[in-house]
Amino acid sequence: MNRRRRAGRDRGSFTAELAAGLPALLLLLFAGLSAVNAVSTRAGCLHAAREAALAASRGADGVPAVGDATPVGAEVTVTVEGQRVIATVRAPVRALGSRLPRIVVTATAVAALEPGVAGAATPDPGAPAGGR
Repeated sequence: MNRRRRAGRDRGSFTAELAAGLPALLLLLFAGLSAVNAVSTRAGCLHAAREAALAASRGADGVPAVGDATPVGAEVTVTVEGQRVIATVRAPVRALGSRLPRIVVTATAVAALEPGVAGAATPDPGAPAGGR
């Protein structure tokens, strides 16, 4: 009752398993690389948005102030609302190569206008110091 396995019986099973599993493994690899690319692009957008908001809060033009900080293909918008400067940076990220649609990552930064900058309210001379 001792059955022996034949050596040739399982021949080719590794090749079949590899052929079935390799595409899934490559898909996971490309998805992971796309995720890393999206996260690093978002970090670049956040850095550029902070630089633009700080430059605009000091009275400079925020869009040219970011310079090389923006990721490739990014859009920078700076708006002033009351006593706040809001800078938004949007950048496209390619997902899994060039054939799929782009993912757009966005980062926003807000800064307060500094005193003396055009658009900032001048303090009332009769108001108590400290603002309370």
